[in-house]
Amino acid sequence: MKETPDLYGAYPRLDEYQLAELTPLGERRTTSAGEVLQQAGEPPDEFIVVLDGTVAIVQDLGQPERVIAVHGPRRFLGEIGMLTGQPMFLTAVAQEPGEVLAVPLDRLRDLVPQDPRLADLILRAFLIRRSLQLTLGAGFAIIGSRFSADTRRLREFAARNRLPHQWVDLETDAEAERLLRELGIKRDETPVVIWRGEVLRNPDNERLAAAVGLRRTTPVQSVCDLIVVGAGPAGLAAAVYGASEGLATVVLDAVATGGQAGTASRIENYLGFPAGISGAELADRAEIQARRFGAEITVPATAIALEERDGHHVVLLENEARMSSRAVLIASGVRYRKLDLPGLDAVTSTSVYYAATELEANLCRNDPVVIVGGGNSAGQAAVFLAQHAADVVLVVRSNELGQDMSRYLADRIEQTEGVDVLVHSELREARGERALQEVVVEDLKTGERHVEPAKALFVFIGGLPHVRWLSDQIDLDDRGFVLTGSQLPGERQLLETSRTGVFAAGDVRSGSVKRVAAAVGDGALAIRMVHEHLGRSR
Repeated sequence: MKETPDLYGAYPRLDEYQLAELTPLGERRTTSAGEVLQQAGEPPDEFIVVLDGTVAIVQDLGQPERVIAVHGPRRFLGEIGMLTGQPMFLTAVAQEPGEVLAVPLDRLRDLVPQDPRLADLILRAFLIRRSLQLTLGAGFAIIGSRFSADTRRLREFAARNRLPHQWVDLETDAEAERLLRELGIKRDETPVVIWRGEVLRNPDNERLAAAVGLRRTTPVQSVCDLIVVGAGPAGLAAAVYGASEGLATVVLDAVATGGQAGTASRIENYLGFPAGISGAELADRAEIQARRFGAEITVPATAIALEERDGHHVVLLENEARMSSRAVLIASGVRYRKLDLPGLDAVTSTSVYYAATELEANLCRNDPVVIVGGGNSAGQAAVFLAQHAADVVLVVRSNELGQDMSRYLADRIEQTEGVDVLVHSELREARGERALQEVVVEDLKTGERHVEPAKALFVFIGGLPHVRWLSDQIDLDDRGFVLTGSQLPGERQLLETSRTGVFAAGDVRSGSVKRVAAAVGDGALAIRMVHEHLGRSR
């Protein structure tokens, strides 16, 4: 079986120097044809380099199997889950007698800081492999109707967490009904998730996360130094700086690492990435970095209350677990602001989106789409979706595109074919029965209305602070954002809230700058203030 070409750097070959560095750390082993080296569904404990022979990466070993890639000498196995603690989604099996080098993961982690070039090669390959898996539909299967809200929930959860999966649509896939009959599943029992021969009937997000190894047990240590609620850029930055400076740091997020930034198709104005970086890759890199320093990251873990007990701050989770800490950082960000529009409720579950990722792009491929919003999120979505949709119409309330959007992005949109910008305009109606067909747009200056065809509607009209879980424990401004520092009476640190030892960072903070770099800065600055608080407490 021939090797798979090195697609985009996903399958690089180690040079002689890198192989010589790794060899003393591992064990050389002979392999036999058909020997399983890494099993889907199980967390790996070794980094494996092929020395002789070929190794195939397959899905559904023996059912019949689907070959995803083939590795030859000096190529290494694995993907990003090896660095985040997830089980493998694919199986590695030797195709012929050969030899491999098996390096324990803890030894590899010790080597990585000493050889940044090797670390970058491995990380880059792992990230690209995960992206390819997502594109190929490797991993588990979700079977359900496009008109089902639960099907969409499962697909969005998988997409936000970058979990490789395949969607079998009951409405369009000719094999779907046959598959359900074989599995003994009734149509009204869908959606279902199939993974390693197990059928999960309409699982909630926590059950799905547990089944695929994403969710690990909530940390059980009695009292930690810092609980970070929210794993967006602010929360992840706090995790990196807190853990690297010796704080016992726990990060909780209800959905996925990355926050809203994690759904950005491309962030082009973030310092240090002149070619831009996707929100998903930025989140993956930050998560790996935080875990390497010892931060505990648990997803999904939904905080529902903040209490104070015996001098400690207590975060109550939806699963009734309670976690205590000496300090808390509120980095729960914002939730998407919904559009109030006649006719929208009837098509929301099938046609309305609040993020523009590969998932949404595939759903509206070659269809006309409408985007509402004038900020950077809307602009990034327009540029990205123009590569997939038949036509993109961007509806902006302001009189010019650059009023609320970065200038570079406004210029990019004006140069992008297939994007039509309607300024000083608003939507007035959505039309369609089970799925969107068209929208009515009004010109705010002339009052004239016209119809735009649309199979999908993307809404980026700002966000509301995610603070319901705080109840009345923390002081908020009149828009619901968390007040900090000089916004409150008395002497307080810059990011400290109305409760001593509780801090806020990122978009949830009143007066914050809604930019990724600003959120990262908040998260880093908060750690210095946590240190000062803990020092005074001691």
